[in-house]
Amino acid sequence: MLYPNTQSLTEEQLKILCDEYRKHNCITQNTTMDVKRGLRNADGTGVLAGLTNICDVVGYQKDSDGNIIPADGHLLYRGIDLYDIVNEAVNSGRFLFEEVEWLLLLGTLPTKEELQMFQTMLENHHELPDGFAETMIMSAPSPNIMNKMARSVLAMYAYDKKAEDNSLENVLRQSINVIAEMPTMMVYAYQIYRHAFKHQSMYFHYPKAGHSTAEHILATYREDQNFTHEEAKLLDLCLICHGDHGGGNNSTFTDRVVSSTGSDTYSAIASAILSLKGPRHGGANLKVMEQLDNMIQAGVNPQSDASVYEALKQILTKQSRDRSGLVYGIGHAVYTKSDPRAQILKTYSYDLSRIKGFEKEYDLLCMIEKLAPEVFKEVKGTTKNICANVDLFSGLIYRMLGIDEVLFTPIFAIARAGGWCAHRMEEIEFNNRIIRPAYAYCGERGKTYFPLDER
Repeated sequence: MLYPNTQSLTEEQLKILCDEYRKHNCITQNTTMDVKRGLRNADGTGVLAGLTNICDVVGYQKDSDGNIIPADGHLLYRGIDLYDIVNEAVNSGRFLFEEVEWLLLLGTLPTKEELQMFQTMLENHHELPDGFAETMIMSAPSPNIMNKMARSVLAMYAYDKKAEDNSLENVLRQSINVIAEMPTMMVYAYQIYRHAFKHQSMYFHYPKAGHSTAEHILATYREDQNFTHEEAKLLDLCLICHGDHGGGNNSTFTDRVVSSTGSDTYSAIASAILSLKGPRHGGANLKVMEQLDNMIQAGVNPQSDASVYEALKQILTKQSRDRSGLVYGIGHAVYTKSDPRAQILKTYSYDLSRIKGFEKEYDLLCMIEKLAPEVFKEVKGTTKNICANVDLFSGLIYRMLGIDEVLFTPIFAIARAGGWCAHRMEEIEFNNRIIRPAYAYCGERGKTYFPLDER
């Protein structure tokens, strides 16, 4: 039985508990207290919480008065522009994700010899420890792959004699193991998910020598293990674009918070995975695809500005879809004019959309990118710049590659693992102080404690 405790509480019992909670709990935001909700300043920028050498997210400039000036977005890995890295990957035909992982972890580009050594390290650790898959993954299937990956990373603790050693040497060793093993964990977790929840056959493939991370994912995920170089290259670009996004994004900040307590690597990375799972963070690309499918089913014409505009207007006014009023894939906390990751994935997914027969989906996403800012201005009265974010195109790429939707966010986690490890190392090496923000108490004071018989 997969869900043995689902009826442990009756609906009546739950109603009593929830009614009691709602009766006695309410918080009204007090603007006089200058609370930074979501750790955001009044102008929408993030509260400055630390320093980092790893990654810079550039989405705007500020004038002498502190006013935000919209600007084209740039993402810098250790000072190197993401566009330059992607151009090298495209022009050379090389897989560059492993090079990016070295860059994020160690702070510089590897030489040929160093890169070869690092690639061999990762290849040698793609395979999980003896008995790990059977004991930690296959014996406890989960309907959510992100939860299973987090549990699997936590389980690595039991296989590590130096799990609590937070020296730089040991954390680097653990980081390489995590980066290398997470793709295999994902694929194995997916296979048992298929068997337990979809009643489909499982198939497990051993890692092959010489495969990049992108090739390893496709070769172990696909039943026939076949893929084209172009498919693997596009997946490699997705991994590169998701490699890191500064210390302030939710999952990386979660990683830093846990690391600041002195906890172990596996706890920190598992916490980051569970943060990324949320639909407001890494799960947004799946929401984009749900939104896209609903628009196509409703007969929205990707070639008609009026048709797409009206559909977006209905979404924003909560008249259609999930009635959330959210246009997924549009808007970002930092980027104003453009998200470089979205522009890269848009550019390099065009050809595959034509080859694979996804012209309608691709064209509709482009129309959403084009028209959503105008609809926001009309419906919300928005005056600030709004642009497409990375989630708008990443989900479609995964679908074109034949990847199940339940793996969209787990692939994001695989890409981000090196960045998380880099930020963890930086936190424990240079900060060495527990992160402890404050919350203002706004409840009643001086309430009387009544004995049980008097309540």
